[in-house]
Amino acid sequence: MYNLELEKIAREIKDKKAKIVLIQLPDGLKPQAEKIVEYLEKNTKAEVLIWFESCFGACDLPSTFGLKIDLVVQFGHNKFIKTARWDK
Repeated sequence: MYNLELEKIAREIKDKKAKIVLIQLPDGLKPQAEKIVEYLEKNTKAEVLIWFESCFGACDLPSTFGLKIDLVVQFGHNKFIKTARWDK
């Protein structure tokens, strides 16, 4: 249904030699969490954790409660591109 670019994420995990990866998903993608974890753990040597709390945007980084997270991957966020002034 969606192109989640899991191959790209797996490459990034390998490039960064991340051992523990935290995945942050918007609510609409949380039903895909198990498939995401299975794919990434099968194709990397990382342990993949899912953040199941709500996510309110790119600045909403999860509290890791003292866990040593090597990489956080946030799904569903777009780049903010300034294209025009608001006051026109």
